[in-house]
Amino acid sequence: MKPNRPLEGVRVLEIASMIFGPLAGQYLGDMGADVIKLEPPEGDLTRAIGPRRTPRMGAFFLTSNRSKRSIVVDLKTSEGRDILHKLLSESDVLLHSMRTAAANRLGLDYASLSANNPRLIYCHVGGYGDNGLYGGRPAYDDIIQAASGLARLQTVVAGQPRFIPTIIADKISGLHAAWAIAMALMQRHQTGVGQQVDVAMFETMAAFNMMEHQWGYAFDPPMAGMGYEPVSSASRRPYKTLDGYMALLPYSNAHWKRFFELAGEPHIMQDERFSTFAARQKNFRHVWDEIERQVARKSNAEWLALLTPEDVPFSVVNSLEDLVNDPHLESVNFWDIREHPTEGALRIPRVPIQMSGADLHIDRLPPQLGQHTAEILKECGFEDSQIQTWIAEGGPCHPLIPST
Repeated sequence: MKPNRPLEGVRVLEIASMIFGPLAGQYLGDMGADVIKLEPPEGDLTRAIGPRRTPRMGAFFLTSNRSKRSIVVDLKTSEGRDILHKLLSESDVLLHSMRTAAANRLGLDYASLSANNPRLIYCHVGGYGDNGLYGGRPAYDDIIQAASGLARLQTVVAGQPRFIPTIIADKISGLHAAWAIAMALMQRHQTGVGQQVDVAMFETMAAFNMMEHQWGYAFDPPMAGMGYEPVSSASRRPYKTLDGYMALLPYSNAHWKRFFELAGEPHIMQDERFSTFAARQKNFRHVWDEIERQVARKSNAEWLALLTPEDVPFSVVNSLEDLVNDPHLESVNFWDIREHPTEGALRIPRVPIQMSGADLHIDRLPPQLGQHTAEILKECGFEDSQIQTWIAEGGPCHPLIPST
């Protein structure tokens, strides 16, 4: 029987906590990989973050750890390290977020592991590239938003550097790690040999921010300063309607012509500041001021009725709560209500990618701490008696009894 998801048959050993590494692991699991999440006895730190129905199953963990199995292994014990290396010998990918020095102490350097398993894809995720001046520094999302220039970009709207209210550095870096692992697997398919992959948050976000903002510095020597002004201007914001807010972005001449017709002032397109794409780019502040004036004259419902049949890019400004009942998301079955064996009903966003040749279903809900320990150890060849002793009486696979 042919696989019905792209990564079926690929085993990933994830030794990572918080968001960056686990999110990459979740993406791989959604694509069909068998992702084994190796956790210490106390579990991933995110298990204790957010509302929860049972201990160690916080909302933060639930939203970044589906499509995985969980095994508890205490790597501070010699038996635990033996289990680790047994798992590695049967894995296609190691995804870890340990600092390099700590990984090396456990024998988790690429040179050692690849000698025993030359097909291994070894992916290390961290704050900064190990080969650089900042290698080894600790880093979380806020630190990287600051270091990459992203926090300072908010000065134009906040009057001072601010963090974007989402963990964007973790999310973007997690996507890059999953993408890089998939590409390494493709190259292994061609060559038969694995490789080391390093994904650093700082370098990832520096490249991410520079796409539009490198601007004049795309040339050497620079032809102009950095920063794409239309997107980094305080004028770039949702427009206030009579009873709410909306985003509106006419772009082509046809968009602008139709917008002013709907607004009841078609003559504005004769204004030389609005008549061509080049003029609108040059006079973007005047353009936005005019949109603001027009939008303020009608309600959200009025604009919705006018613009929905038209080919003019727009959206009302939703709250996060609005997305739960968004008509489009409902029409594509975006939300999936699933019954978890211990957590009850969970709301899960479906995989947002559609592939005509793959069934991207989610078949593993976020695991309890150590839920699959016995199952995975048995797959590795350990005897039932030994497994039950480790779990019941303490040892390398005995989870702590959580209190929160």
